[in-house]
Amino acid sequence: MPLGTWLKAGTSAAALVLAMATAATAAPASEPTTALAAAVTLRYDDTRAGGWETAIAAGVASWNANVSNVRLVEAAPGTGAEIVIVATTGWPQATLGPVRPGRQVRVELGSQAVSQGYDKTRIAAHELGHSLGLPDTKPGPCSQLMSGSSAGTACTNAVPDATERSRVQSAYASSVAALIPTDGRNLIDAP
Repeated sequence: MPLGTWLKAGTSAAALVLAMATAATAAPASEPTTALAAAVTLRYDDTRAGGWETAIAAGVASWNANVSNVRLVEAAPGTGAEIVIVATTGWPQATLGPVRPGRQVRVELGSQAVSQGYDKTRIAAHELGHSLGLPDTKPGPCSQLMSGSSAGTACTNAVPDATERSRVQSAYASSVAALIPTDGRNLIDAP
């Protein structure tokens, strides 16, 4: 067989093998393909938030249970953290994110709100929401975590609503989002 015929046959065979391999690994047309992005992991440091540990743990658990594109984990001792949480005597406040890995925001959990009757867990979850990129939605109902103090002291809801969850999911939807800078504004949650 002449060399040209061998080359044509080899090229055709390679194309056939490639086509078959592609067809074998492709999803059937009837099944939607959904690529699950790996969750962005953000570390928090609460070593300077004495008295708030239980509320912080509950706030973190609420976010981790309600969004899948971002995971909050406690920073190991001596390592850096994207979210630095401190206890203060003033009103709760936080830097507006969304914070990205390797960047840093600050959450201040103020005792002034607690002394006026606001729920510690709601405060912690709300301030973490700011770090994840959510602004206040004041005035707002108790069902909106980001309504903050405008929902009143009787409100203890520490769970983000569907809109809040969706906004955080979108903010951490892809690795491209990791390049978007944070807002950097400090939001003070006084009524």
